[in-house]
Amino acid sequence: MPPRLSRRLVQLPFSLGAVLPSATPITTSIRTFGIRSLNPPKPSKYDTGPDLPLLQSTQAAALARKSATLPLRTGAVTIKKGMTAVYDPETGNRIPCTVLQLDRVQVVGHKTAKVHGYWAVQIGSGWKHPSNVTKAMLGHFSGQGVSPKRHIYEFRVKDKSGLLPVGQLVNADWFQEGQFVDARSKTKGKGFAGVMKRHGFGGQDRSHGVSLTHRSLGSAGPSQGGGSRVYPGKKMAGNMGNEQHTEQNLQVLKVDAENGLVLVKGAVGGPRGCIVRIQDAIKKPWPTFEQATEVSK
Repeated sequence: MPPRLSRRLVQLPFSLGAVLPSATPITTSIRTFGIRSLNPPKPSKYDTGPDLPLLQSTQAAALARKSATLPLRTGAVTIKKGMTAVYDPETGNRIPCTVLQLDRVQVVGHKTAKVHGYWAVQIGSGWKHPSNVTKAMLGHFSGQGVSPKRHIYEFRVKDKSGLLPVGQLVNADWFQEGQFVDARSKTKGKGFAGVMKRHGFGGQDRSHGVSLTHRSLGSAGPSQGGGSRVYPGKKMAGNMGNEQHTEQNLQVLKVDAENGLVLVKGAVGGPRGCIVRIQDAIKKPWPTFEQATEVSK
């Protein structure tokens, strides 16, 4: 135990200047004894380090951190028309693909870093009768000089060079055969589903005392040793589907600019007729387009 002063000495209001001479230097010793902690604090190995800058919480700093993963160009709003297959002329392999169609895709507005804190292009698709549009949206469309759109989405871009002029149409030839895109859509809604359908549980035995609970969950949580509670995030029965899902690195197999069709390799989530947003894949090298540089100038 370290030495302690008595209560009388602690209560005395004395000063060191009155006891020690002014010429005598005061030295303090660092405590080198005591009980060592069994769980000393460990520094984070992710966000801190001698060679890493301090993370800032400003919008400009957050935008700079995301600059390496934000696409250079805007994407497009498409409609899923179904699935088909194409044959590779070199190998003869049958490749399944999803047919996506662009319906009057047009630039509606911009989001700038000075006003909104980030760069984005507002894209509209389809057509909607003015009587079915609110007055606020009618004012937005009329102010931009475009017709009312049925679907409106935003596509983040890296900087100012990715902003297209308002009113410009985005056709199917905005994408090139062979490039990779990311497709975002809402999956099919399955409603309330059990654990076997929703999470792939194996179910319970058909014998050994199990009755009328062959497809049920079973035990949901531990007993006294685990807190006698159900842990957060436990896989249970509930609503399945109707969630946004992103399929990354889908290769564009064919582009039909006349009919506004884009064929991507593989399957895309969602039923026929759903909205699919496609944009340049962030995990692949950015494609080089002459038309993109011409438009941005």
